[in-house]
Amino acid sequence: KSGLDPSGAWHAWGMACLKAGNLSSAREKFSRCLKPPVDLNQLNYGSRLIQDVIQYLESTVKPIHIVDDDYFATLRELEATLRTRSLSLEMMCEGKIQHNSYYQECLFYLHSYGTHLAIISFYMRHDCMREALLHLLNKESPSEVFIEGIFIPSYESGKLHMLENLLETIDPGLESWGTYLIAACKHLQRKNYYHILYELQQFMKDHVRAAMTCIRFFTHGAKSYTELGGRQTWLLKIKDHLKVYLQEVSRSSGRKKMVFTFRKKMSATDVSRHINTVELQMEVTKFLHRCESSGTFQMTDSSLPTLFGNNNMKMDVACKVMLEGKNIEEGFGIAFRVLQDFQLEATELYSKVAKQLVKQQKYSEIRQLLKCVNESGVAAKNDGDNIIINCLNEFKNIPAEDLDNLIQDMDSDENKIQAYLMCNKLRSAYLVSVRQENTRAVQLVQHVRQLAENSGDDIVQAICAQWL
Repeated sequence: KSGLDPSGAWHAWGMACLKAGNLSSAREKFSRCLKPPVDLNQLNYGSRLIQDVIQYLESTVKPIHIVDDDYFATLRELEATLRTRSLSLEMMCEGKIQHNSYYQECLFYLHSYGTHLAIISFYMRHDCMREALLHLLNKESPSEVFIEGIFIPSYESGKLHMLENLLETIDPGLESWGTYLIAACKHLQRKNYYHILYELQQFMKDHVRAAMTCIRFFTHGAKSYTELGGRQTWLLKIKDHLKVYLQEVSRSSGRKKMVFTFRKKMSATDVSRHINTVELQMEVTKFLHRCESSGTFQMTDSSLPTLFGNNNMKMDVACKVMLEGKNIEEGFGIAFRVLQDFQLEATELYSKVAKQLVKQQKYSEIRQLLKCVNESGVAAKNDGDNIIINCLNEFKNIPAEDLDNLIQDMDSDENKIQAYLMCNKLRSAYLVSVRQENTRAVQLVQHVRQLAENSGDDIVQAICAQWL
C-alpha cells in the first residue's frame, strides 16, 4: 500500500525460513528478491543479499564432534547431525567430506545468483580446488577470475604445488591453462614475487622466461663484483635453461606443428648468442671479482654494468675490464671479445678508456693501449691516432714530456700537426709541416703562421715567414 520496495521483506522472510531449516520455502522467498548478476565474470562476490545467505549457510555446517556430556545439544543441531551422517557422503577432490544439504544449498544459490568468482571462491574455501578449476575452464572465465579466486589463495596458503599438480592432471600439456599461467606470471612480476615466478616458470617449462628471471636474480641489487661473484650459480642456471630449450626446439623441429604455444619462443641462433653472452659474463665476473679482491679496483661509480644491459652498458663493461686489471694488457683480451661479440664501436671504447687513463695520469698505459689496439689485427689505419687526438682535450693536465711522447707515437704526420696545433705547440707543428711534400708544406706553414700571428707568437711567425 505504501509503495515500499518489498525485497527487504522477502529477504528477511527467506532468512527466517533458512534459520527454521525450511530450505525449500527459503528458496521460494529468495527467488522474489535475488537476481542473477548482469556480468557473471565481474570481480566481486555478488550482491550483499546473496553473500548474507551463503555466509549463514556456511556457518550452519559445523564439524561433527561427538562429546559424551553434550546434554545441551538442541534438537535442530541433532537433526542436522543425523541428516549429515545419513547422507551418502561423497569424497571431494581434496579428500574433505562436503556434500550435505547445506553445502548443496550454497551451490544452488551461487549458481543461480552468484558470480563465477563467488562460486570458485566457495570451492576454494572448502578445499575443492579441482572443482574450482573445472568451473573456471568450463565457463571460460577471464584470467582475472583465476588470479583472484584460485591463484592468489593458492600461493598465500602454500598450496602452489597442489595447484600445479591439478593443472597438470586436468591437462598434461597445460595448453588449456596457457592464458591463465601467463596472467599469473605477470601478476607475480607486478608484485615482485620473483621466487614464486621462477618456480612457476619452471613448472610451465617456459625455459626462456625462466632464464630471464635468473638474469634478474644475478644482477638485481648487487653492489660489488664480489657479490656478483657469489651469484654465479644463476649464470649456470641461465645456461641450463637455454640448453634445455635448444634441445626441445631441435626435437620438435621434425614435427609439423610446434606445440607449447604459450611458452616464449626464440630462434636457435638467438639462444646460442645468449649462451655465449652468459659464458662471457662469467669470465667478466671472475676477472673483476679477482681485481676487486686484490685491491686494484679504481672505478668508484655506483652502477655495476653487466652484459645483459644495452650497448652503452656493454661498453661500460669492456671499459671497466680494461681499466681494472694490473695493466691494460691484462684485461684487453676479454674487453676485445665483448667488442667483437656485440659489434660495439671500437674507437669510441678505446677513446673512453684513454680519457680515463689521462684522468688517472697513467700516460704509459695509453701507449700500451695503442700497442694492444695495433696488435689486435682489426684496427683501422687511423685508430691509434684518433685515440690520441681524443685524449688531447685534456692536454693542459698532461705533462709536456708525456704529451710529446704521445704525439710522437702517432703514425700520420697530418695527425701529428693537428695534435700539435690543438696543444698550441706551434713550433713543433712547423717542424713537422716543413717535412711534407712541397705544395702541402706551403699550405701547412701558412696555416701555422696565421695561428702564430693570431696568438702573438712573433718567433714562430718569423720562422714561418723566412721559410715561405
